[in-house]
Amino acid sequence: MLEELIQYDTNIFLYLNNLGTDAWDGFWLFVTNKVSSIPLYIVLLVLAYKQVGLKKTLLILVSVGVLIGATDQLANFFKYGVARLRPCHNPDIDGLVRLVKSSCGGKYGYFSAHAANSFAMAIFFGNVLHSKFKYIKILLLTWAAFVAYSRIYIGVHYTLDVATGIVIGSFLGFVFYKLMLLMATKLKL
Repeated sequence: MLEELIQYDTNIFLYLNNLGTDAWDGFWLFVTNKVSSIPLYIVLLVLAYKQVGLKKTLLILVSVGVLIGATDQLANFFKYGVARLRPCHNPDIDGLVRLVKSSCGGKYGYFSAHAANSFAMAIFFGNVLHSKFKYIKILLLTWAAFVAYSRIYIGVHYTLDVATGIVIGSFLGFVFYKLMLLMATKLKL
């Protein structure tokens, strides 16, 4: 059963990965680049500051730092614990993967830290800002979905790597949002 699931995942990955074209490569490389998200994070912090003030924004900033650290470390734990080769390192599908970036990344890919982090941030900030900005959750989840898909497009993660990252990131984003609210209450912010 597990072998069938892995084969199905590989087939879906290869289908989606090979939909890519040279004309879109630059866009997806931009989306997948962590640096390209920095302006969005700055805007989210400014919006949070305008909505909740300096003290709570500092708490949000600390919460986000711990959230990203926890998500990254959990992803690394799974990558080395599960030890599933990234598609671009898998000799069984060598020559079938459309690797868009210049390097494949680390040897193992289960689960995608990019997908987890982007969904964690989307859920966290979507909850922080939803009362003031009606469509912020939809916009942030759309952005997160683009980041997650970019990992398949550029050839460095299977679909299950990305799906697991989405689930774990969403869960952790919600948990850290609730923890931030609890801390804000305890600190009387």
